[in-house]
Amino acid sequence: MSISTNRTPILNLSDGQKVDQSFRAADKQLRVNRQGGKYILLRLADRTGVIAGMLWNADERVFDSFDRGDYVFCRGRTQIHNGALQIIVSEIERMDPSEVDVEEFEQYDAKRSDRLVERLGQLIAQVKNVHLRKLGEAFLADEDFLSKFKLAPAAVSNHHAYPGGLLQHTVDLMELVSLVAPRYPQLDPDLLTLGAMLHDLGKIEEISSGGEVSYSDRGQMVGHIVIGVEMLNDRIAQLQQGAAEPFPDELRLHLEHMIVSHHGQLDFGSPRLPVTLEAVALHHLDNFDAKLSAYTNVIETDVAADGNWTNYNPSIGRKLWKKGL
Repeated sequence: MSISTNRTPILNLSDGQKVDQSFRAADKQLRVNRQGGKYILLRLADRTGVIAGMLWNADERVFDSFDRGDYVFCRGRTQIHNGALQIIVSEIERMDPSEVDVEEFEQYDAKRSDRLVERLGQLIAQVKNVHLRKLGEAFLADEDFLSKFKLAPAAVSNHHAYPGGLLQHTVDLMELVSLVAPRYPQLDPDLLTLGAMLHDLGKIEEISSGGEVSYSDRGQMVGHIVIGVEMLNDRIAQLQQGAAEPFPDELRLHLEHMIVSHHGQLDFGSPRLPVTLEAVALHHLDNFDAKLSAYTNVIETDVAADGNWTNYNPSIGRKLWKKGL
């Protein structure tokens, strides 16, 4: 296979376009259709986004010729299916990393992450409750934790699904708390701030960002909520070693509750419904930030010819107004 070095970023691909270029194989699945034929469902990525790929009439030999996270060279053509652009792949071949410009696939922005960590530290420094402030500072003082936090995505798909996305989502949520909490004196702003920081930290272990964004084995079997409560209690145990006074049990309980209830509903994965004002506020602010990010992504990646509206999106049950974005 003759390999071309020129490539079109995924974000700039259009319907009916010939494809003859490199991608990163973010995911692959070997499936069987109703007639018994095998095909490979792909998620192909670069630094601008992810696109689905379909390789028909495939077999185990082709499927095993490359791994998730590998760079691959694809030939095919784009088409719109259910309102989204995909690639019908005719050929696929594994590439050596030396054959690609890695910067075309690197989604992690180190400078942005450094700025977000600095802002996170400023927000924690504003916490008046000394126990909660020291807890936040203890997380940031852990270099191993911080290096993982800076790289972690917030999701595999939908919202903030890129390296550094968890940090972005966390800081944005804490910024929302700083705006909303002063409007409602019945809320404890310090507790809500730490809840915002802690609510998704378990995703550091739930989701792997090494090569491709996917769930880890522990993420599949345990999940970020349970992992997050464990991370909180481990950090509190470290804080209490040699401390002049213990971490208050009531604060621990409220933080645990915010972590386990932040999805808001039992059928959305929360073991408990929010029963404190801070937990209720956290759920709605978290949902607001995640939904706005996800809907913005739908608009930015839409390929509809209509300049005002996206294609109908079955996952959200509507079209979205996109003029001006």
